[in-house]
Amino acid sequence: MQHTVTGATGYTGRYIAGLLLKEGHQVQSLTGHPSRDNPFGDRVKLLPFNFDNPDALTESLQATDTLFNTYWIRVSHRGRTHEQCVEQTKTMFDAARDAGVRRIVHVSITNADPDSDLPYFRGKGQLEEYLRNLDGISHAILRPTVLYSLEDVLLNNMAWTLRRFPIVLMPGRGNYALQPLFVEDLAKLAVEAAKREENLEQDTVGPEVYSYKYLLRAIRANTGARCLILPAPKWLAYAASKALSLLTKDIVITKDEIEGLSRNLLASRSEELTMGDTWLSDWLKQNGAELGRAYANEVKRHYR
Repeated sequence: MQHTVTGATGYTGRYIAGLLLKEGHQVQSLTGHPSRDNPFGDRVKLLPFNFDNPDALTESLQATDTLFNTYWIRVSHRGRTHEQCVEQTKTMFDAARDAGVRRIVHVSITNADPDSDLPYFRGKGQLEEYLRNLDGISHAILRPTVLYSLEDVLLNNMAWTLRRFPIVLMPGRGNYALQPLFVEDLAKLAVEAAKREENLEQDTVGPEVYSYKYLLRAIRANTGARCLILPAPKWLAYAASKALSLLTKDIVITKDEIEGLSRNLLASRSEELTMGDTWLSDWLKQNGAELGRAYANEVKRHYR
């Protein structure tokens, strides 16, 4: 079959595209960076999103069986906003329906809510609602929490910070929960969801639940870092992150992200969930020596 994956030169999309190729499928990718180095060479054709040209976008989706959508932004930056991404993704969903695509597998987030005061979770909730009401095409909505691998931003940069500073401030007491999911497990779940016919919505999480405090300690132990982790008021932890953002020329963490963490939004509250196979505790033991060796710059990856 021919499948279309958004962002095959990026992070999540790259793992999905790689797994589809291993299964013998034809793969093309919609991307905002069609001139970027292609890790798959001529095996994956790179096409522009063409959000401002819906007819061209529809044409690019002809003969596609499943559209795997990972398109999103972590933070609003340089004129790109979550609200803009919502409208662009709606255009892509409409184009997929008009092109006769059989199924959309959409990567959302746990606790997505169209009425949330947090733009990230609100935008994801609005897209779920739109896809749920889109006639003429079946869908699978997967809601992961924090994705991790050696290339990821969050866990890698947590490790980088723990390695390099004698004191690391933690927002609040760190008792809020996370259920990190290995990115390869998400790719497997997405490819399996594409093979089904019925509409599907489920949280996709790792098999372990961590408090933020314990996750920091686990990363520290497995990387060999020796820093002191101290609880701090959220405003002070954010101020420290702003200073680190100036140092790294990046966006380390936002107020909204701290708020989402403290509300336990990165842990599942649903009974409809699927767990990945990879245990973060085992993965950290195997990869801790390499985790956080280099800083993963979000701005450089997506805006330069």
